[in-house]
Amino acid sequence: MNDPRIQAIALPNGGAESILTTNRVVRNTYLLLSMTLLFAAVTAATSLALKLPHPGLIVTLVGFFGLLFAVHKLKDSGWGILAVFALTGFMGYTLGPVISRYLGLPNGGEIVMQAMGATAAIFVGLSAYALTTKKDFSFMGGFLMVGILLAFLAGLAAIFFEIPALSLTVSAAFVLLMSGLILYETGNIIHGGETNYVLATVTLFISIFNLFTSLLQLLGFMGGDD
Repeated sequence: MNDPRIQAIALPNGGAESILTTNRVVRNTYLLLSMTLLFAAVTAATSLALKLPHPGLIVTLVGFFGLLFAVHKLKDSGWGILAVFALTGFMGYTLGPVISRYLGLPNGGEIVMQAMGATAAIFVGLSAYALTTKKDFSFMGGFLMVGILLAFLAGLAAIFFEIPALSLTVSAAFVLLMSGLILYETGNIIHGGETNYVLATVTLFISIFNLFTSLLQLLGFMGGDD
């Protein structure tokens, strides 16, 4: 990313202020994102170590959407930060039993590490691309919204009707959709479309979470998870 001090000299006051604001949002977003990822990892590890049961689909959905609603309502106050940690911590807790299931496979440890490595590589690669090229990915917004909604509904259908093939298809779709969402949201921050780092953090965290769980399911299937 270019030095904001140089840009501030080269641009009119309005442009310099816009660049400084964008840089501040980017910095705050990635700082908060790193903290929430660490917190979620701790809650996931605690859930895994204590062998806590998965809360179930209904509790998970109610907890997720309820806390997500709280984040949006409190996004402009200090309570918004607390809501972000509550949401990401809850998601980390639900991840513990999922990881435990995969660790029970003969090559479970390798599958989990591969999913983590692939998730990190995809996120870093796409973020770096969006930050360096500064391309506008806003055209992807409508497609991503419709695609995520359809994939979510298809995922629910796969669970209720117990269709493994559909579940795997949804996981593959989510890998592509979450990759697109990372590009879209990062570009949105750069171009000033998203000026609230709390919401930006949550969007990127959810992208990473869904990317990891989708890769975990795909790799688990290829590794012999029935």
